[in-house]
Amino acid sequence: MGSVPLEKKLGRSFHMEISRKERSWVVDVENLLNNDGDPAAEAAMWRKHSIYRVPAYVKNAASKRGGNPYGPQLVPLGPFHRDNPDLPPMDEHKQRALLHLLRRTRRPVRRLVAALEEVVVQLEDAYADLDDGWRRDKDGFLRAMVMDGCFLLEVMRTAGPASGGDTGGDGDYAPNDPIFSRHGELYMFPYVRRDMLAMENQLPLLVLQRLVAALHGPDAATDDAINNMVLQFVSLTPDPPELRGGGLALHPIDVCHRSLLRGAPSQACKGRRHEDEFLPSATELNQAGIQFARSATRSLQHGIHFARGVLHIPELAVDEATEHKLLSLMAFERLHAGGGGAANEVTAYVFFMDNVIKSAADARLLCAAGAVRNGLGCDKEMAKMFNRLGKQAVLDKRSPLRAVHGEVNAYRGARWNQWRASLIQNHAGNPWAIVSLAAAVFLLVLTVVQTVYTVLPYYDQQKPQAPWSAARLHDEL
Repeated sequence: MGSVPLEKKLGRSFHMEISRKERSWVVDVENLLNNDGDPAAEAAMWRKHSIYRVPAYVKNAASKRGGNPYGPQLVPLGPFHRDNPDLPPMDEHKQRALLHLLRRTRRPVRRLVAALEEVVVQLEDAYADLDDGWRRDKDGFLRAMVMDGCFLLEVMRTAGPASGGDTGGDGDYAPNDPIFSRHGELYMFPYVRRDMLAMENQLPLLVLQRLVAALHGPDAATDDAINNMVLQFVSLTPDPPELRGGGLALHPIDVCHRSLLRGAPSQACKGRRHEDEFLPSATELNQAGIQFARSATRSLQHGIHFARGVLHIPELAVDEATEHKLLSLMAFERLHAGGGGAANEVTAYVFFMDNVIKSAADARLLCAAGAVRNGLGCDKEMAKMFNRLGKQAVLDKRSPLRAVHGEVNAYRGARWNQWRASLIQNHAGNPWAIVSLAAAVFLLVLTVVQTVYTVLPYYDQQKPQAPWSAARLHDEL
């Protein structure tokens, strides 16, 4: 006997319940199903976003040292942290920057607002999960974009090589200005630089490009010009090579990300004999005969490679702000799936460094090789930093680093290198053990020499005698 359908058991109440509580949702789902899904439309929707609120599960794992590592410490940029009461008031400084810029260029503020108004929807869409209040208040959103953009332009101008570093270059700021002066460059700009690379504090580079074009004309606002202006201020490495091509970056984090990965696109390593996920520490690798060297390229994407017993690593300058910058770069790679994603290369680099740096001794090895410039003042602190970062790092199964790991582990696993590592681990730390080993080797050599000298006369006696000749007979007589 067949089972009774649920709706018959429940009677009319079943249909009434559906009608009353779920009809609108059911209708919405059915309407969506009737419309064919368009992959291109979905891709375009995700591509709009480039600035994200970091999820709590990621933020909590990275905030054990206190505060929000993905938010600003001094200057709120964009809408996400604009009303944060824990930040110092900056509107006065932003307004002063705007006024100085307008006076110097003799451009009306309406011109700047109009330049951004043309792309306001695009700017709003750049922020994922933007509050509805900002979308309703277009004037407030445009005001924030103009103020923040002009502030950054003035900061980068003051820090530029033509400024002289004290009065903004043209003498239009007071020499004791708290921001736009030599004093500000020394004490405030490091925080501005750090805040420009905070994931939740990004400003679209389209804002800067539009403002520069309105102030100085389109020739001064090319994609490369804007990208490199920002790169010179936020780069993780000193004197970074210029970025060429690739279009306008999304925001300062994207500029920094591109500079760290410059070069040909990476290819997934397939068909390699050795592929591993993990590596031993630098000290263990060194004991197995592996040397370290600074790579000829600074690219984190292509700079890590292994050849002839030498592991090449691109140089990175580490200071107090490096951890925050790398956290935001990793968050960008994690959150930005638009436009094909932001790759996994910075995260892969952090994963690699977390593997090879486990102690202060490992850090010293890499510093001595020129792979890291440690500005923290303590090798142990640098090791701790990479170990903290490594807790959030995952390695793509298609990452080229897996092949590098495999090559290194295969070299280390060779029998002679295993013996060498064992010898160093067991004897290198004990000077008496070294003396005993040297004495044993010396005695072994003496024994071999003595044996050779003992055996040689016997073989001389066994040699056949030369036949007698007239000359030999004459000599014998």
